[in-house]
Amino acid sequence: MKPPLRRFALFGVLVLCSSCANASAGTGAPRMERDLLTREQIREHGYTNLYQAIEAVRPRWLQTRGTDSFNNPTRVQVYLDDIRLGGIEHLRSIATSEITYVRYYDGISASARWGLDHGQGVIFVSRRPL
Repeated sequence: MKPPLRRFALFGVLVLCSSCANASAGTGAPRMERDLLTREQIREHGYTNLYQAIEAVRPRWLQTRGTDSFNNPTRVQVYLDDIRLGGIEHLRSIATSEITYVRYYDGISASARWGLDHGQGVIFVSRRPL
């Protein structure tokens, strides 16, 4: 076998193995989404406010990712049913019993949806059904 054909054969084996692994992965328990928290996931631990729940279950949502401006740096924004509340400190005032789900949008997705001042991401809280 010539060297280019070996690489092609190896690539084919890798593709075949990865597709087999993906097919068998779907037969187990439902996959947990890293950017979504549901009412059930939060209530099973008994947190009283949303900040406590996110800090324990998804702490990376609360972290800023570097500085985008020295004069006016952006921060993670919080929205409650399409109303902008402000920074993550507002999560302390939201009781977990009020919410249906919480979704995290990274900086790129948040900037595309809400504008350039959302470069650190958005925590979107909803009281409506998913």
